[in-house]
Amino acid sequence: MHIFRGFHHPGVAPAAAVTIGNFDGVHRGHQAMLALLNNEAKHRGVPSCVLTFEPHPRDFFAALARKPELAPARVATLRDKLTELARCGVDQTVVLPFDARLSSQVPGAFIENVLVRGLGAKYVLVGDDFRFGAKRAGDYAMLDAAGAAKGFDVARMNSYEVHGLRVSSSAVREALGRGDMDATAALLGRPYSISGHVVHGRKLGRELGFKTVNLRFSHWKPAASGIFAVRVHGLGDAPLEGVANLGIRPSLDPQDANGGRVLLETHCFEWPAHLGDEGGYGKIIRVELLNKLHDELKYDGLDALKQGIARDSEQARAFFASTRRQTTRDRI
Repeated sequence: MHIFRGFHHPGVAPAAAVTIGNFDGVHRGHQAMLALLNNEAKHRGVPSCVLTFEPHPRDFFAALARKPELAPARVATLRDKLTELARCGVDQTVVLPFDARLSSQVPGAFIENVLVRGLGAKYVLVGDDFRFGAKRAGDYAMLDAAGAAKGFDVARMNSYEVHGLRVSSSAVREALGRGDMDATAALLGRPYSISGHVVHGRKLGRELGFKTVNLRFSHWKPAASGIFAVRVHGLGDAPLEGVANLGIRPSLDPQDANGGRVLLETHCFEWPAHLGDEGGYGKIIRVELLNKLHDELKYDGLDALKQGIARDSEQARAFFASTRRQTTRDRI
């Protein structure tokens, strides 16, 4: 998949079948939409194209109003969103910076400047609640009329449901917020995961006897937080089981090596010997959050923190042991 920051780039296809949205999480509803988009693109002999935004428009307006509480919790980082879009077979993704200039464009200008001139849209697919342009003044009827006038087809996809529940990024956020990882996986069609480069931390885990690999979650407000039983991909030939903390680490100094940013700290139960103590840094790994154990806790001192991590590790090991027993019973 080709990725472009903006459409003023010589590599952007001159014509495309386009869908527009934030695609936070790339859940099963998104996946169904992308499958339809790819099919329509093939019939027209043009590449499929996702037009998405960074930051999330609601992030922008929350910052503008100085009301951070209005910003939505983020399901996925941009890296993970792009990875999932590629897995869905999208040919190109254009990431537009959502800023004052874009937010003030009236619907007609957005259609002409972005869809027609910028992306050469031959087909535009949107969701059933799609709105666009300044003050969200544009709707499906306006887009459909513009398509008829300017030579591109417009289609609308109805909501996608699983067990009677409308699949949406909001539903995924709610499931993550209550720590229901099974419901989250059902909405996503896969276990919830976070990926990225392993970064340096304070190396406090080594002192406590629980070495960790750390990923930064590049948004201040993750939809999930707490302590999880996890499975780690990318450190060896097989996935590694472990326990992880996603959050701001309330037991540590806020001026630590990661500057108080959201961090996913993972302790693998079996560390690959070939990596040595330093071999994990810089690697790109993916951590699946499979079961939430509890919310983040603040411990009084390092001894209490060490005891807490030990208890979390025992609970995570018990979860994996139970899962293996259930899998064995299912096979029998």
